[in-house]
Amino acid sequence: MVSRAAADSAFLADDHRAAITLGDCRLAPKVLLHDHLDGGLRPSTVLELARECGYDRLPTDDVDQLAEWFATAANHGSLERYLETFAHTVAVMQTESALERVARECVEDLWADGVVYAEVRFAPELHIEQGLSLNAVVSAVLRGFAAGESAAAENGRPIVVRCLVTAMRHAARSREIAELAVAFRGRGVVGFDIAGAEAGNPPSRHLDAFEYLRAECAHFTIHAGEAFGLPSIHEAIAFCGTDRLGHGVRVIDDIVLPDGALPSDTSFDGAELGAVANYVRDKRMPLELCPSSNVQTGAVASLADHPFNILAKLQFRVTVNTDNRLMSNTTMSREFMVLHREFGYGWADFERFTVNAMKSAFLAFPERLRLIDEVIKPGFAVLLG
Repeated sequence: MVSRAAADSAFLADDHRAAITLGDCRLAPKVLLHDHLDGGLRPSTVLELARECGYDRLPTDDVDQLAEWFATAANHGSLERYLETFAHTVAVMQTESALERVARECVEDLWADGVVYAEVRFAPELHIEQGLSLNAVVSAVLRGFAAGESAAAENGRPIVVRCLVTAMRHAARSREIAELAVAFRGRGVVGFDIAGAEAGNPPSRHLDAFEYLRAECAHFTIHAGEAFGLPSIHEAIAFCGTDRLGHGVRVIDDIVLPDGALPSDTSFDGAELGAVANYVRDKRMPLELCPSSNVQTGAVASLADHPFNILAKLQFRVTVNTDNRLMSNTTMSREFMVLHREFGYGWADFERFTVNAMKSAFLAFPERLRLIDEVIKPGFAVLLG
């Protein structure tokens, strides 16, 4: 078994083969649309919170070994197995103080990685085991985000972090959680999501929630086209009316590539798009792609096989995301590096993907425009020289 420390060393050692290094990537202004709060805890925080609340089911009490366990346990090529790791993080996030701490540290970690805007999602219904109300759960997380933002501003480099509230697709509380999203709109919550195992839990099962959100002119994204294929994407679009596709990587199933085409090719002229793929592209529907996570969950076979490059070259609106930083042992900078190594992307490409993400954010339009014009473009202009 390769330790996390060894994996990190190998990752950094590869920098000498690349025109862009991991350190360079940390300097780039980044926008993150798909990141789970309960999938991004620091291993040390998991241990400390477990001790505080008396949770004794962690596989180890060593920080490095715990980090390695999460990354290894999540790497089984199955979304269902991947999701099992969250039992430990959710278990230690059952008090207001724990939720506030995790949210604050999330902002600190994203800020340290050069993220300038992030939408972080979590499922309030998973954090009420010790009697917290849904309102108290959301309020605690928003306080943590605000504290992290304040600290970043004091350090001279602001970050904007907003919240997506998530309903679990196997449960029956999606309408209630949708109402929660609307109730906290304007107070830090900018949208709604459904997540969890896709197979057997189609998005159309939650039509009541999506109809309510549309009536309230509220934003929402849907996990679709990750573990399950094209039908999940079709339902999310045609029946539910989603604004974005959480992952959406399996839209590649509706594209016929020219004979002999490879994912790393520079052109895919002659590719034939089916009705769903055409619709996604024509509508400029954002794809919240998460390269490292998509390999771990079995959505794609390997990073080299990831359709990110195909979709980018075919002019889909692709965005780069982390999904779960703890489970995937990743950051936005590492995801940039993965794409640089596999497909040769440079700063102009990363600027385009970042602007794609900012355009697709659920933040108010004037704020999106301000971040693009005053933060993202000037930041990349320095890197482009």
